[in-house]
Amino acid sequence: MHSAGLAVVAEVEWRVTDLRVDWADDPVDRLAELLAVWLPQRDDYVRRGLDPASAPSYGVPGDR
Repeated sequence: MHSAGLAVVAEVEWRVTDLRVDWADDPVDRLAELLAVWLPQRDDYVRRGLDPASAPSYGVPGDR
């Protein structure tokens, strides 16, 4: 079992991407799968952090 992680800070003061895979036989491949799901949503989550009313909810609890 191995681990892999990716953290990215860009354009704002917090990590816009912070993904980690633990206890996987193929952590890099699994991380690539997670990144493929995350990247299309990343900018919306950054927008949500800056202006919550202007961003899609993606089913986040507490949203209308």
